[in-house]
Amino acid sequence: MDASAQLIEMPLEHWDSTLGSQEQAAAVAAVESGRVLLFPRLAFTLEPGERRFLSADWLDEKAKNISFDSRTGMLAGARGTAADIAMLNRMIQRFAHCARGLIAKLLPAYEPAVIVARTSFRPVETTNRRTSRRKDDRLLHVDAFPSRPNRGERILRVFSNVNPIEPRVWRVGEPFEDLAARYLAGIRPPLPGAARMLAALRITKGVRSPYDHIMLQLHDRMKSDAAYQRNVRSTEVAFPPGSTWVCFSDQVSHAVVNGQYMLEQTLHLPVAAMYEPSKAPLRVLERLAGRALA
Repeated sequence: MDASAQLIEMPLEHWDSTLGSQEQAAAVAAVESGRVLLFPRLAFTLEPGERRFLSADWLDEKAKNISFDSRTGMLAGARGTAADIAMLNRMIQRFAHCARGLIAKLLPAYEPAVIVARTSFRPVETTNRRTSRRKDDRLLHVDAFPSRPNRGERILRVFSNVNPIEPRVWRVGEPFEDLAARYLAGIRPPLPGAARMLAALRITKGVRSPYDHIMLQLHDRMKSDAAYQRNVRSTEVAFPPGSTWVCFSDQVSHAVVNGQYMLEQTLHLPVAAMYEPSKAPLRVLERLAGRALA
């Protein structure tokens, strides 16, 4: 699979740059078709006092990453003095502001409907993480949230490699419709009443829809299928130091091969706010299944 089919590069170098209509159209076509939009020279520059945060020592040993919640203004998963935490908080907030502004310029129709979720800093080398197969992001997967049903809402992510030396490397797999067709027939419906029981027990934050059930099954089946991971067509993509990339991570099949020191902003978007809602995983799955799923 040719990397050029997976990536669309744009020459943006400044977070506050103004984009023309042709650049916006290219961005829309890329992300809504399940491609990765790459800005190889759009760097998130660390201030002098922030460079010391390029160390896994700032991560709480029980946490996967350091995250900022814009609703509360609080940082989670970090350790250090109060002054250290405050500076780290400001760094991550600054990235959140840059990422939100980038999406507003790239995809302006999203702006009224976009929901800002967590911003995270990932300081651990991916090859050093020890986790279960289901949680192992080194395996090809599409993103789905076990505890947060979204009923088709999109997962839009902005990533920035702040490693000054090393690239962050992904594998990008087959188109979403292909992987959905591969596994959909083997996915059984949930047990009657199971979704409401999970919500009542507060295992999930709301009731899972049929769409949520299918997406979680796709995520888990992809990761547990060793032959699929070994044999499916994929492209290795290296995101260089100082680069930024954007994609719908619920649509792009991806695996993190290696890398350390990345900032990431998650945004949620209703399907109706897309330029072409028919390209959403919800609509793709509904066409394949022949019924409404949300």
